[in-house]
Amino acid sequence: MEPIGSALTAGVAFAVLGAALLHAAWNALIKSGREPLLDTALIALGGTLVALPLLPLVRPPDPAAWPYLAASVAVHLAYYTALAGAYKAGDLSHGYPILRGTAPLLGAAASVFWFHEALSPAAWAGVLLICGGVLSLGMAGGGASRGVTGWALLNALVIALYTLADGTGVRLAGGAGGYVVWLFLFQGLPFGLAVLAMRRGEFLGHAARHWPRGLAGAVLSGLSYGIALWAMTRAPVSVVAALRETSVIFASLIGAWFLGEGHLKARVAGAVIVFAGLVALRF
Repeated sequence: MEPIGSALTAGVAFAVLGAALLHAAWNALIKSGREPLLDTALIALGGTLVALPLLPLVRPPDPAAWPYLAASVAVHLAYYTALAGAYKAGDLSHGYPILRGTAPLLGAAASVFWFHEALSPAAWAGVLLICGGVLSLGMAGGGASRGVTGWALLNALVIALYTLADGTGVRLAGGAGGYVVWLFLFQGLPFGLAVLAMRRGEFLGHAARHWPRGLAGAVLSGLSYGIALWAMTRAPVSVVAALRETSVIFASLIGAWFLGEGHLKARVAGAVIVFAGLVALRF
């Protein structure tokens, strides 16, 4: 597998920014409800339903990609668990920046050895600025509780792991579209079925009332991650992962404006730092 060049084109950058907005939106759907665990399971299983009619339109990933797809599915069980735990413990605008801001630092360090990616000093500066700005957004208003921080840091490690798995798998798959569809067919099943088994009555009643939220979240999640995986075939994984975390700006605004979490002014400085990181990534 040949390493990808360090250049980030404007088209790829704008695509990943769009993916960031979509990612913040589906996370806000989970946080806006009263049952983060059930909503997360609903969205996870919704991904399977959305992927099913798309299977005839794509070819399966090449055999070399399947071990990485399987690893990603296994890791996503921990991801959904930690995500629901973080949103049950505290605010979207606290938990989301911590879990999304720490992951690219871990992923960037690992990708240097895993993908042999040679980033320019400006690109490294961009990654560090984005991660620093993201984390500062999470600390706005006095920071997060220990519960939120613990779940978020656990999820950051999980995100770094599945990013490496999927970044490898999508490059070996022979096409991003097929990899994304087959990934979403399977990735939510272990978590969704586990929640269904543990809280069958509650989950079925919740699904009957809130299935539009689950379907919308599944579509937003699929589009967001699909765009990011496509971008990983065009630019370094570490750069794409960092750029995708600009979603925290959108999440902070959603949390402050629509979920009533406050501290909007305190997050301006963090947003400025993230923007500086975006500029650095383009050089």
